[in-house]
Amino acid sequence: MSRPGRDDAPDRLYTLTQGRSRSDAAARFDLVTLVVAECDPVPGMQSEHAAILRMCDRPTAVVEIAAELRLPVSITRILLSDLLAAGRVSARHPRTAALPDPDVLEQVLVGLRNL
Repeated sequence: MSRPGRDDAPDRLYTLTQGRSRSDAAARFDLVTLVVAECDPVPGMQSEHAAILRMCDRPTAVVEIAAELRLPVSITRILLSDLLAAGRVSARHPRTAALPDPDVLEQVLVGLRNL
C-alpha cells in the first residue's frame, strides 16, 4: 500500500539517479548540510535539478530539499552530488562541536554540589 502524495516507485527513482544507489564519496551531505545555488537553472536540465536550484537561492538544508521534492534523502543526496560536481551548488557542512574537557565538567559538578 502506498502513501498518498508519494510517487517513489522504484523505477522512477532509478531513472532520477541514472541507476546509482550512492552519492559521490567526496560529496558527503549530512541532513543539516546547507546547500546554496551558484547559478540559475538552464533549459534542458533535469527537472529535479532545476527545482533544487530554484529552491536553494538561500541556504537550505538537505532534509528540507528532500521534503519539498517529496523524495527520499538518499535520492536527494545523489542529485545534490551531481549539482556539486558540476559547480552549480555549494555546500556548507555543519561544524562538529568539540567535547568539553572532562576535568572542567568535574569541577563544575563539584561547584554545583557545594551550592
